Amino acid sequence: MFKRKAFDKLKYWKEKKAPKYSVLLEGARRVGKSTIAEGFAKQEYKSYIKVDFANVRKEVLEVFEDIADPDIFFLRLQTATGVTLYKRESVIIFDEIQLMPKVRQGIKYLVADGRYDYIETGSLISIKKNVKDIVLPSEEMKIPIYPMDYEEFMWAIGNDTYSVLRELYQRGKAVGNSLNRKLMRDFRIYMAVGGMPQAVEAYVEGKNFQEIDEVKREIINLYKDDFFKIDGTGLIGRMYDSVPTQLATGKRSYVISAATGKKKINKDLERLYDLLDSKTVVASYNVLNPSIALPQTRDNDTFKLYLADTGLFTTMIFNSSGETDENIYNKLLSDSLPADLGYLYENAVAQMITASDQGLYYHTWKKDKTSYYEIDFLLSTKTKLIPIEVKSSGLGSHKSIIEFQKKYSKYISKEILLSQKDLGNEEMLKLYPIYMLPFILEEL
Repeated sequence: MFKRKAFDKLKYWKEKKAPKYSVLLEGARRVGKSTIAEGFAKQEYKSYIKVDFANVRKEVLEVFEDIADPDIFFLRLQTATGVTLYKRESVIIFDEIQLMPKVRQGIKYLVADGRYDYIETGSLISIKKNVKDIVLPSEEMKIPIYPMDYEEFMWAIGNDTYSVLRELYQRGKAVGNSLNRKLMRDFRIYMAVGGMPQAVEAYVEGKNFQEIDEVKREIINLYKDDFFKIDGTGLIGRMYDSVPTQLATGKRSYVISAATGKKKINKDLERLYDLLDSKTVVASYNVLNPSIALPQTRDNDTFKLYLADTGLFTTMIFNSSGETDENIYNKLLSDSLPADLGYLYENAVAQMITASDQGLYYHTWKKDKTSYYEIDFLLSTKTKLIPIEVKSSGLGSHKSIIEFQKKYSKYISKEILLSQKDLGNEEMLKLYPIYMLPFILEEL
């Protein structure tokens, strides 16, 4: 089992919130929720029962037909599973809880009983059809589970340089051209593999990139099957497919009609919300006035979408033929692909910001009648802004961030340009290689 940061959040829940609250691990399919829950149960409890509602025996399922009497319920559950529960030393895992909304509703009574702890895992958990007829438990702490971030990936592959990277960042000194090239290649491996545990496992096992790509395509197809179950028109799947394309074409915001091929209707907004609820994508919202707290002036109608996992994103942009050639990955790792792949690095940045539990924001404003300035990402400290521009290779032109500085200078803490180049400065800009973004986020 891979080391995951969610363990620390679960420990906080166990020590500070349980038994008054259950905990819900919420995230997309295949991000490792069930594995995290069971690994934590094995490590932190004397015993545990895991009930997987996607694959549950009839005699276990029948136990949940009546939970009004906790004494009888727990006796029946222990008998059906053959596991002994110990007061305040056992946890019950409800896996794929969205499939049994009535059980989720009943968790408040189990929590009130106080004998045991409860971990729920769920995908597409807030889809309206699954919860519209139940009262959601208020005694529930939510922990978002994301694809493995860069540090978790480094742990998984046995690369122990991450702490050294942090120290290099803290010193604020250039790392040197040769070392920086090596560190960027390491990061491009992460971009190629991504953070889905199955893909990471395939890489650790020594599979080639074509085999790893097969794992990722299977996950993408699983998502599309899920979307079709929610909406039989297939339009949610089209919206998902359209994310890389719209980023590649440099659109200032995500256009629903460009994804569906039809004029936008009210039902399309519901499909969009279902896509967002699936946690397979993340949204970055345009901020109308960056001089005010970012969430307060975000435009809910103007947003970009990114894939939640950069490895899946890589597969989708290289997968037009239905099979990704091993040579394409070799070119990616050696930074010799001919196309401008700024949007690939942009998606990686979006994933890293999201994994740090930060909101995603950007800002665009008119340059003239036909063109616009745009800041790729906006972060905020307690009182100041940090505009971020992302480049795929060299520094290139960065007129937008210069103009932004002129317009909002008194609100800015520092301006950052992320690229493949070493640490440095260019006038007001702080230059960082993209692999150092996590340490910038740690300081916020």
